[in-house]
Amino acid sequence: MRYLASDGETEGGRLVLLVGPSGAGKDSLLEAVRPLLQAQGVEIAQRVITRSAEAVGEQALAVTEQQFDDMSRDEAFALQWRANGLQYGITRQLDAWLEQGRSVLVNGSRGHLAQARARYPQALVICLEVSMPVLRQRLQARGRETPDVIEQRLARSGMWRAENLPDVRRLDNSGELNQAVQDLLALLRDEGIIAPRD
Repeated sequence: MRYLASDGETEGGRLVLLVGPSGAGKDSLLEAVRPLLQAQGVEIAQRVITRSAEAVGEQALAVTEQQFDDMSRDEAFALQWRANGLQYGITRQLDAWLEQGRSVLVNGSRGHLAQARARYPQALVICLEVSMPVLRQRLQARGRETPDVIEQRLARSGMWRAENLPDVRRLDNSGELNQAVQDLLALLRDEGIIAPRD
């Protein structure tokens, strides 16, 4: 499966958008699968986030609101969105990789799907889901949000279940991380993004 640019002419890699609620384990899943995907020529894009560099979580590039706005004004982002009071961006390195024929996995946003699909119509969207009790436990354990913010995120999660999102593949991460890794790899094999097992 190949990516077709919005101009209909440039053939290259395919964009994979991994979405799901905060606390579903997207960061852990991406770190666990990173070496396996890189060995298959699949890149994992780094996010630019307006969050303190000391914050616990993914290896994102932390910037100030002003720095983010400057990058946006300079058209540095291929994708950008706002969620949970923060701004997120994926730089145009994404387009360079796709044009080189490299598929790219992006930790994306459910609320930004329409815009992402308008720019990348061939994107594969995977929604990582967990049960509500597991999600609550994970949000509490990471200690990043107040109890009120956790309740807000849980409410938002209920609104954005995968069954309410069109053309989305579902992936459950309520259990062991290794199982989610194997399920993700199987899904990517089914889609022709990575090579089948020997």
